[in-house]
Amino acid sequence: MTAVSDVPEAFTGVVVEAFASRPGPRFTLVLSGGPTAQACYERLAAATTINWSVVDIYMGDERVVPPDDPDANQRLVRETLVDRVGPVGSFSPMPTTVPVEEAVAEYQKTMAAVLAGPGIDLIHLGLGPDGHTASLFPNAPTLDAGPDELVVATADPNGRNPHPRLSVTLPVINAARRAVFTVAGASKREAIAALKRGDDIPAARVKATQVVWLVDSEAAGTA
Repeated sequence: MTAVSDVPEAFTGVVVEAFASRPGPRFTLVLSGGPTAQACYERLAAATTINWSVVDIYMGDERVVPPDDPDANQRLVRETLVDRVGPVGSFSPMPTTVPVEEAVAEYQKTMAAVLAGPGIDLIHLGLGPDGHTASLFPNAPTLDAGPDELVVATADPNGRNPHPRLSVTLPVINAARRAVFTVAGASKREAIAALKRGDDIPAARVKATQVVWLVDSEAAGTA
């Protein structure tokens, strides 16, 4: 776990390095939502050493709301990153305008093709105050998805987070070459403490090839 003074700047550095050391000609990036992600993508959009025309962007989770809804993660990614960097290789948001079962089946095929093909170079994850990551919540059955269950419909069983959700599962996250958590603010302090104690929170189950934690002093409890 790395304590950093500027989480968006540190995140940008990790993505730039991952892009430069990518094993193939393209770069597969799976993104998230939330205020910390917004700050990270705004900073990342200013990076000058990424050739965005070879970057293929996917979503790790999404709220089941219209694409232009203020709560839509895809809207956040589009406005803070995709629209700012010019043409990207591709942007494949999770579908939210079809029945949920169809959305799951469609993105299941998308993720299966990614894992069978180029793989995921970097997945960006956040951390909820309850320890959730992507939309995998504590005590939810989706935490135990099998190896072929790549995308699920989910909701917070504890009622803290609104909207039904779509989410990739741990088999997808753990297949990534690099998983990067960005955590900022005092509201995340208890979740970080739980992680340090070894509690079985969802974020602790992430076991990608490389897991990077970028945590500011408020979240770490050292401020």
